Amino acid sequence: MSLHVDHVGGAGVPLLFIHGWGMHSGMWGDVLVRLADQFAVSAVDLPGHGYSNRMQDTDLNGLPRTTKESSSKLSREGCGVETETLDTMVDQLSIQFSGPLTVCGWSLGGQVALRWAMRYPEQVGRLVLVSSTPCFVQQTGWSCAMAAQTLADFSAALQQDYAATLRRFLALQLRGSEKERELLPALRRSLMSRGEPDLAALQTGLEILNDADLRADLPGIHQRTLVISGDRDTLTPLPASQYIVDRMPDARLATIAGAAHAPFLSHTEEFVKRMAEFSHE
Repeated sequence: MSLHVDHVGGAGVPLLFIHGWGMHSGMWGDVLVRLADQFAVSAVDLPGHGYSNRMQDTDLNGLPRTTKESSSKLSREGCGVETETLDTMVDQLSIQFSGPLTVCGWSLGGQVALRWAMRYPEQVGRLVLVSSTPCFVQQTGWSCAMAAQTLADFSAALQQDYAATLRRFLALQLRGSEKERELLPALRRSLMSRGEPDLAALQTGLEILNDADLRADLPGIHQRTLVISGDRDTLTPLPASQYIVDRMPDARLATIAGAAHAPFLSHTEEFVKRMAEFSHE
């Protein structure tokens, strides 16, 4: 399977953007063009999002697996469906891109970026994690996250009316932002600009958000990392970003005041500035 990639251009170190749940690469707005004078900028549509085909049950060469292989893939002892799905996304990215890259992941895309850096460290030179978290759902001793029931309600609503569920999710991403009213209509238009998302891909993304827990992996991810967080983010609260920084060997935090879950849209100037400063460190 080939993933759709927007090659914006530019010179310098390759910089790849990975979007969040239910979105596509067009959601990055003006940021891509603004950074093209310092990076060779690209943005990818994850499987089933934007212009990328739905992720099929394929091997690493893109060939269909046999029924026996598929069944084995989902039932291997000690390897749940959610981990295999996240790893399959990462494996597809590793095939399509050579390194070293600076990988910028937003929200769910941040988890993809972290897992990529862990599985293929030679391909990921640096990381930028935007409004992300190692674990989206509250656990024992982990309160800076979404309640499990809230995510379960999203999953149930998705089956009933996925369009309304996506609109609700967009509203949550901007809630509390200084430019909430201004950005929400534009964000909704941008979401559908590449057609309707694949329902199965949306459900898979929710399963990853519900089950993936990368907290124990953080100390082993050694790439220099910039963590960007809005201080009004209710989906991935600021303490989750601080947790990442405290446990990764070479990470620092950049907090954007007045921003919620999409700081690159609400505070584009500051976001670009932070990225540029990071590139020159």
